[in-house]
Amino acid sequence: MAAQSDRPSWENYFMGITALVAKRSTCLRRSVGAIIVKDKRILTTGYNGAPSGIRHCLEVGCLRERLQVASGERHELCRGIHAEQNAIIQAAFHGVSIKDSKLFCTNLPCSICAKMIINAGIKKIYYQSGYADALSEDMLREASVEVIQVDGELGNCGSTGFL
Repeated sequence: MAAQSDRPSWENYFMGITALVAKRSTCLRRSVGAIIVKDKRILTTGYNGAPSGIRHCLEVGCLRERLQVASGERHELCRGIHAEQNAIIQAAFHGVSIKDSKLFCTNLPCSICAKMIINAGIKKIYYQSGYADALSEDMLREASVEVIQVDGELGNCGSTGFL
């Protein structure tokens, strides 16, 4: 039997699952996973990749690489949907309310995802790695969405200093 101290916190447990979800990604540049949680229950998951029924970048190559688009810029120049968007879309598709939920994501959401997160009523974001999008941080702060960075796959949670 494992010692009680080996048991991960809920936040680290969900971040570990988020890292596993990211492994389903079909993006050639970055594998991102997201899960939406409410009352310690996983409501939906999402990873980045092309929409259902559309060929993945694994098959056709990366348009962003061909055009040399920098990370965090020109989001519309991509076949893929972001992990956060997929998780929100899955909730809508299956009629699941995500109001007052928490989002766990391998990366801090971009500004497009931040707008969706705010309007979907998600109240807290846990993430591992940053993302080059200052507008995202500004909007999340203004909307009072709490943002917490988690160190490592099953690391320690610590506030990033903004809500």
